[in-house]
Amino acid sequence: MQDRSPMTPPANMPWSHAFRVADLASRKPTRFALALDAEALAALAADLGLLEVRKLTFKGELVPKGRHDWELTARLGASVVQACIVTLAPVQTRIDEDVKRRYLADMPQIEADEVEMSEDDTVEPLPQVIDAGAVMAEALTLALPLYPRAPGADLGAVQGTPPGAEPIVEEKLRPFAGLADLLKQRGEGEKKDDE
Repeated sequence: MQDRSPMTPPANMPWSHAFRVADLASRKPTRFALALDAEALAALAADLGLLEVRKLTFKGELVPKGRHDWELTARLGASVVQACIVTLAPVQTRIDEDVKRRYLADMPQIEADEVEMSEDDTVEPLPQVIDAGAVMAEALTLALPLYPRAPGADLGAVQGTPPGAEPIVEEKLRPFAGLADLLKQRGEGEKKDDE
């Protein structure tokens, strides 16, 4: 249950927190807690296309499983700011996610012409280096809202018609839009005939 120092992060990924698998304790968990400085948070925000990453925590452990496999479990907490897809106003989102990855030494090889998705998306082949920072960035990317919208932002209706043409109205696109009016007119016509 020790906190080992990671390898030196690559310059283009200042949030990297990599562990050589060969250096990990084989009988006890290796704990980690990522604490990024302002420069690393800004670099991560730029890499993910965010306006800002205000807070970020990623705490967890690497646990040996069997003789050669490993499991990473962690808790991701972040406050991010994205641009609203309608108004481009800043939209803040709080993210809290449990993250799990299993690294298998004997992962079955897939033939080049086979494309079969595994049901368990937490399983990966065991690399020589497990980068908790890369796992954190991936988990954050997957947890981000796809279409952030500021409160009250509405996409509205878009109309595009050639000059002189009548604009297309959504109600006219519905195949039975005028049916109620026809039935109403028919009903009124039948009442007059009965009188």
